[in-house]
Amino acid sequence: MQKLEPPDTHYFFAAIGWLELGNLAEARAELAQISPAQQEHPDVLEARWSLAAEQACWEEGLQIAQALLRRAPERSSGWLHQAYALRRTAGGGVQKAWEALLPAFDKFPKEPTIPFNLSCYACQMRQPDTARDWLRRAVAIGGKEKVKQMALKDCDLEPLWDEIRQL
Repeated sequence: MQKLEPPDTHYFFAAIGWLELGNLAEARAELAQISPAQQEHPDVLEARWSLAAEQACWEEGLQIAQALLRRAPERSSGWLHQAYALRRTAGGGVQKAWEALLPAFDKFPKEPTIPFNLSCYACQMRQPDTARDWLRRAVAIGGKEKVKQMALKDCDLEPLWDEIRQL
C-alpha cells in the first residue's frame, strides 16, 4: 500500500486537526484536497468515516466503512465502523449490525471493542444472557476496569448496569 506523501499528508493532518477542533466544514474541505489516487488510502478513509459519523451521515459512513474493509481488511476498524453505521442506516438496525460484526470476532480475537459492541447489540435485542457472555469476553481481552467504565457510560447496556457495577 502506498503511503501518503506531501502535499496529501498536509491536507490529511490539517483535516485531523479540524476534526479535533470540531470544525467539520474545514475538515471536509481539507480531505477534498487530497489527490484522487489517495482518497481510498485507509488513513484517509478513517478520517472520512469520522467526519461522516460526526455529521450522522450514516449512508455515507457505511460506504466509507465498506471501502475501508476492501482496502485494509487487516484493520478491525472497518468491521466496527460498518456495523456502527449499519445500525443507523435506513433498512439497517441492531440485528444487521450484529450480523455484520459477528464474523469480526474470529478475525480479531484480541480486539475488545468487538465483543463489547456485540454485547451492546445483544442487550438491545433483548438477549441479556448473550450480552453478558460477550461482555465477559470483552473484559477478558480489554481488562475489567476499562471495560466496566465503558459499559457504565454506554446506554445500550443500561439494562445490565446494576450487574456491571458489581464487577
